[in-house]
Amino acid sequence: MLTTHAPAGYIVAKLLYKLKPHQLSTRKWAILGAISGLVPDFDMFWFYLVDHGTVHHHRYFTHYPITWLAMLFFSLLTQSYKKNTFTAILLLFAVNGVVHIFLDSIVGDIWLFMPWYDKAYSMFTIPAQYHWWVWNFILHWSFIFELLIWAIAFTFLLKAKSTRK
Repeated sequence: MLTTHAPAGYIVAKLLYKLKPHQLSTRKWAILGAISGLVPDFDMFWFYLVDHGTVHHHRYFTHYPITWLAMLFFSLLTQSYKKNTFTAILLLFAVNGVVHIFLDSIVGDIWLFMPWYDKAYSMFTIPAQYHWWVWNFILHWSFIFELLIWAIAFTFLLKAKSTRK
């Protein structure tokens, strides 16, 4: 997925609203949701600035499912979301990490069993038909999922704005 990690994170924040601690405003929770949807891609800084694009960024630990599943497991063990802001935010980040990896696995290579097994998996493959790689994604049928996620996020946003009036 190219464009949907922030809106997907926003959707997750809206769906996990009941777990939001009282100390956080709804707006901050939604912003944290959108940011946490992007966190696995923070490895792009390393990808460009250190590795200079020589290693696929999905090979970094931020794209290992075990990273996010371990974080999710830890956050679920504590079960103190309403009382502990850190735990609630950790849960939000962990769920969005898992969602991010799932979205990336639709048409992108994900090393599901890293660091134990070095093999990439993808649900579908996008053929390289166009010179600029972005067109391959935008003109592929799977881009409909991206548009759908944007539409759902926009619907949530409109609903939130209409209830504030």
